[in-house]
Amino acid sequence: MATVLNGSIELYYETFGNPSDPTIICIPGMGSQLLIYDEGFCLALVDRGFHTIRMDNRDSGLSSATVESDEYTLDDMADDVLAILDDAEVEDAIVFGISLGGMVSQAFAIKYPARTRALVSAMSATGEPGIGFGSAEVIEALLLPDEATAEAQIEADLRVRKLWSNPDWYDEEPLRAYFIACSERSRVVGGGLRQFAAVSRSADRVAALRALDVPTLVIHGESDTLITAEAGRRTAELIPGATYLEIEEMSHDFVYQVWPAFVEAMTSLAARTFS
Repeated sequence: MATVLNGSIELYYETFGNPSDPTIICIPGMGSQLLIYDEGFCLALVDRGFHTIRMDNRDSGLSSATVESDEYTLDDMADDVLAILDDAEVEDAIVFGISLGGMVSQAFAIKYPARTRALVSAMSATGEPGIGFGSAEVIEALLLPDEATAEAQIEADLRVRKLWSNPDWYDEEPLRAYFIACSERSRVVGGGLRQFAAVSRSADRVAALRALDVPTLVIHGESDTLITAEAGRRTAELIPGATYLEIEEMSHDFVYQVWPAFVEAMTSLAARTFS
């Protein structure tokens, strides 16, 4: 575990595996902490020969909380990723993010292609208005203000998660344990909404993605109700040579049922970077 500063923003991250192996850095989605990347998933990547980093974005977990006047963008969050890679002495990395983390990973690859061994954008979008948005009910739930107490927030998170989970994979007991662990670790009130504001004030990435020249894997869930599969298909369509993987039954939740498909696809992607 380590921290590094990007300007006034302190960033927390953890590493697994051998630093001499190819690095994957895992960027969480909106309001999520690095715990979304379970140790079991990180160690599965280590078993495949990867040095794995998981991080807390600004406004989540043990990284710095900002205030409303800190009008940052996805590019600023990409700079946070760079600060972590510099601190970990990683020359280039497979930059992997889910949901908002996928947007940050795209922004990083666009801004720092020489530091991007490969891009993995999962459950994410290009920033184009009207492409891939879920129903009004789901978007409204995403943007609800935080509850007054940690206990109420856990119950709210459980209710909202049902809206974008595969009902056959929704298991309340381990999910409750996950939200409790996040709450006990850190509670950054309003952090997710400030991250969403960063998305809103960032331009779409259409032209830049069309010009991107890094090995790319785009992963999306066939049943995603928050960011629909249309957004994943569009991302892969824009990026030259991108591989697209659409996972049957997967919705907008990073559960253990999908870990093997992710690990296999990222291992294949990494192999391409050696040729």
